[in-house]
Amino acid sequence: MDIKTLFVTFGMVFLAELGDKTQIATLAFSIKSKSHISVFIGSALALVLSCLIAVCFGEFLAKFIPFSYLKIGSGIIFIVLGMWMLIS
Repeated sequence: MDIKTLFVTFGMVFLAELGDKTQIATLAFSIKSKSHISVFIGSALALVLSCLIAVCFGEFLAKFIPFSYLKIGSGIIFIVLGMWMLIS
């Protein structure tokens, strides 16, 4: 296990999730629900599953596409989505 990668990944995902629509939806479920632990476990499992899918898909892509291409492609997608959000 690479501790540096673990901490960098944790920090980036934690910061990216702050104030995001998933967190707001979880907040809304928590307000509405009487079982806060169920909301916590459900939202935590959903995040774990979505991250598992991303890691598996990333591992699959890495076998066929060089990392530099993936990095450039990810950057382009990020910029396009950001511009789309600003425009709409």
